[in-house]
Amino acid sequence: MAAVPVDNEAKIRYVMTILAGIINDAGIPRNIRRAAAQALTYLRDTKLSPGVRAANAISALEEVSQDPNMPVHARTRIWNAITILETVRD
Repeated sequence: MAAVPVDNEAKIRYVMTILAGIINDAGIPRNIRRAAAQALTYLRDTKLSPGVRAANAISALEEVSQDPNMPVHARTRIWNAITILETVRD
């Protein structure tokens, strides 16, 4: 795993790559890929501050993070993304 970046925009870009990997993994249930796509949309909305974008994305990801149908590797990636986004502050 790569080192986590220190500035907010770099953290957001890093999480966007994690989410893109989830979205493109056909082994992950559709509802979870949909939540990852929604979180990605929130992160791309540059009209909002980084903290608001991160909070919106966290909200989308937390909704599915406890899904019992989620493969373990996907859950780990989502929790990793949430952990990084929680450090984004305005």
